[in-house]
Amino acid sequence: MTYASIMVAVDLGAEARERVHLAGHLADDFRARLIGVAAEEASYAVPPVGPIPASAFALAANDELILNDLKRAHAAFAAAAGGRSRVEWRSNLDFPLPFLIGQAAAADLVVVGRKGQSGPVLFSVDPGDLVMHLGRPILVVPPGIDHLDARRVVIGWKNTREARRAVRDALPFLSRASRVVVVSIDEGQGTDEAGDVVGFLQAHDIDATATRWESGGGPTSRALVEAASEQAADLIVLGAYGHGRLREWVFGGVTRDLLAGAPVCCLMSH
Repeated sequence: MTYASIMVAVDLGAEARERVHLAGHLADDFRARLIGVAAEEASYAVPPVGPIPASAFALAANDELILNDLKRAHAAFAAAAGGRSRVEWRSNLDFPLPFLIGQAAAADLVVVGRKGQSGPVLFSVDPGDLVMHLGRPILVVPPGIDHLDARRVVIGWKNTREARRAVRDALPFLSRASRVVVVSIDEGQGTDEAGDVVGFLQAHDIDATATRWESGGGPTSRALVEAASEQAADLIVLGAYGHGRLREWVFGGVTRDLLAGAPVCCLMSH
């Protein structure tokens, strides 16, 4: 099992170049094609031009500004991709979230940044919205990281549909890792037994072990990050938990905290 196609979300923020570098290195490692995507919907709340508010001239000018942003994003992607041969670019005047969801049929893995990055709003997509709607695993890359070896990987384990899917989706990473540790966090109510998932991974010739980690009364997300640090892991794999309420996704604390502030890359599936 491998990733044959890796998609990366591109914007005009400072971290986009690092993210494309990371996605490009992964594409090399997996011999995958690299697809850059960007979209932005023009805002028509523009100042009037001449005597007619929001005239056709103003609308056309606004579209032209967005198209120029997309050209800049394409140029930044091309420069960071480094002249690789299997590279593709997709962009459009569209709302970013539905555009990326539509394009994701072409990808095995989608690489994104965190919510609330500095810089223009071009392709401003909440990774939490993505993981809940995409139907593909997402790799959330923190600022300042432009490479991912994933030789040591931590799996945050609960025996749920989301976690089982995340483990399956991460198999291309896990099969290349030198060590995989399945971490069950003890929150005072016991932990999920990890024997079956360890056996599943070992059946795929993956060196996997299990450990239980005490939360110490603190957030489970912090305990998971501490476990990853102790294992010198640069990738955390976990299921993304949430439910819809009034058209908004309400996340469990672990998902929310890691989306917002994990210091290492996180692969999430829902």
